[in-house]
Amino acid sequence: MPPRERAGPVPMERVAIVVLDEDRERALRAVARAGVVELDLRGAPAGEGDELRRAADAGVEHGPLVGWVGWMPRSEHEALAASLAELGGALVPLRTPVGEEPPTLIRHAPGDTSRTLVDTYGTVPYADVDPARAALVAYILMFGMMFGDVGHGAMLVAVGLLIRAGAIRPLRRIRRTWGFVTLAGLAAMVFGLLYGEAFGPTGLVPVLWLNPMDEPVPLLLAAIAIGAVLLAGSYVTGTVNRVREGGWGYALYARTGVAGSGLFLALGLLTWGLVAAVTPLVVVGAVLALVALVLIFVGVLSTSGGGPSGILQAGIESFDSVSRLASNVVSFARLAAFGLTHAALLAVIWTGTTALWGPGWGAVAAVLVFVVGNIVTFGLEALIAGIQALRLEYYELFSRVFVGEGRPFRPWRPDLSGHEAPTDAPVPASHGKDHP
Repeated sequence: MPPRERAGPVPMERVAIVVLDEDRERALRAVARAGVVELDLRGAPAGEGDELRRAADAGVEHGPLVGWVGWMPRSEHEALAASLAELGGALVPLRTPVGEEPPTLIRHAPGDTSRTLVDTYGTVPYADVDPARAALVAYILMFGMMFGDVGHGAMLVAVGLLIRAGAIRPLRRIRRTWGFVTLAGLAAMVFGLLYGEAFGPTGLVPVLWLNPMDEPVPLLLAAIAIGAVLLAGSYVTGTVNRVREGGWGYALYARTGVAGSGLFLALGLLTWGLVAAVTPLVVVGAVLALVALVLIFVGVLSTSGGGPSGILQAGIESFDSVSRLASNVVSFARLAAFGLTHAALLAVIWTGTTALWGPGWGAVAAVLVFVVGNIVTFGLEALIAGIQALRLEYYELFSRVFVGEGRPFRPWRPDLSGHEAPTDAPVPASHGKDHP
């Protein structure tokens, strides 16, 4: 796959399909069989009906010629042009209309689950970088930190493999998510090893990093640090997208572009300088924050129409940029909070299990508490961690990566049943706009 297609949507081009009027339906059949053109059929008769005939009626006539316009992947141009040339037609590249964005087509391997998060959020704008792989890594990292337990992670991996097998009919509808679920389970197992958790503090695995119950503050600081790194990545991606969308002039003043990135960096330097008592860092951070806020103010003012109301709006949004950024960073503390909650629930279950263990019915009660408690905790915590990781992904990260939504590419692929005919078959009557 070319580098441009790996980084974002497939390069598209606006084209005109031009053929002799007598060959219009044969040309449309060739286009339909190719299935690589999104025809602009805004001139087609309203209502449902024969798609081939509707498209034929939407053709624009000029003397003996008839044509259509649409979008198609640039890489498919040569093959379709050759097919139309056999009918005496042509495929002509056109300029992109001012103010119109090409549709988005993203190629990916069958069964690739890395697009699950982005596709659920919306369609990537044509000019933007596709963050699907990075978004998947960020999600499983956050989920694993909140759901860290070797035993529960292994259970989630088993669920993922069960979904892939398709043995349970209701799960077949979500079969494409098996890789996503399995990776989340593996991430939970990794963090479980770091926490020393396997169905709780059972001692089945050693603590490789820290015990959440014993060291909540280091876990909290680690969560905020991970959040800062993820936010930095989203700002970098957002800046690249703003440049691709509107150039450096647009990106410079955008709250999700250079100005927003500068404010984020400034707050980081200020925090570092204040905590470490390094005066030069505080000074640099303060100056950078001032420059970033001025850029944000000017950017908002330029789009608000100016005047007293515009100045007020720019001031409010500039202040909001600071307060929101601080709250966004702190929001990642929930990675530690829910990880600690998970560990605490399992600790309670394990304590109850060990307290009940004994001869006779004590052992039965202990096993029952352990099994039922872990099943309930697994279901509850998996749901909570999944939702919270999704919330952080969409609200904290994607809100900086995207400022709009694209339009999916929908190639024209009508059902040709009953329309296929040999090339030497009699040509049907014309269906142009100027003919009854």
